[in-house]
Amino acid sequence: MKILITGFEPFGTVSDNPSQRIVEHIGKQNNPAIITQTLPVDYATAGEKLIHLIDTHQPSAILLLGVAAKRETIALERIAVNINDARIPDNAGNAVKGEKIAENAPVGYWSTLPLDSFHTAVAEVDIPVSYSNHAGAYLCNHVFYRARHHLETTNRADVPCGFIHVPSIEAVSLDEQIQAIQACVNILLKESLLQDA
Repeated sequence: MKILITGFEPFGTVSDNPSQRIVEHIGKQNNPAIITQTLPVDYATAGEKLIHLIDTHQPSAILLLGVAAKRETIALERIAVNINDARIPDNAGNAVKGEKIAENAPVGYWSTLPLDSFHTAVAEVDIPVSYSNHAGAYLCNHVFYRARHHLETTNRADVPCGFIHVPSIEAVSLDEQIQAIQACVNILLKESLLQDA
């Protein structure tokens, strides 16, 4: 049983990315069942790095994190869309506009994470949480789509995989964000243990 959790490095006006801080905090727990990684904000390398992690570690669940600074809740993303459309350049200076992520592929993929269980768990600790139907068209959506497409096309569609957007730390404190994501991770750990039993 392994769970892969990723966040993103700083980018644009986000000088301190809470998704990276959350991933680093979880990584310091040294749980052998959890693999953590910060991904680059770079269209050319982020997806490839993520796919390498998936193929290397063969995780039983994949939880992808990123920041959406204008959100005010922990946002559980339902759908990844097959488009790159950058509002700002990535950290390599690429401003991709209106390009498909994968040719001859579905327009979208549903999250396969237990979002309803996540929503309940985060709400129970009194942290603002919501569902979102759109992960944008920047790097967050890019890796969400790349991961789901890779699993679907390599006969691993049964691996729970999806994306959570966290807000700025001004909207929800970093401690609360960590608590919320840890609650979601605990659900994945419990479900993985049940499946292994």
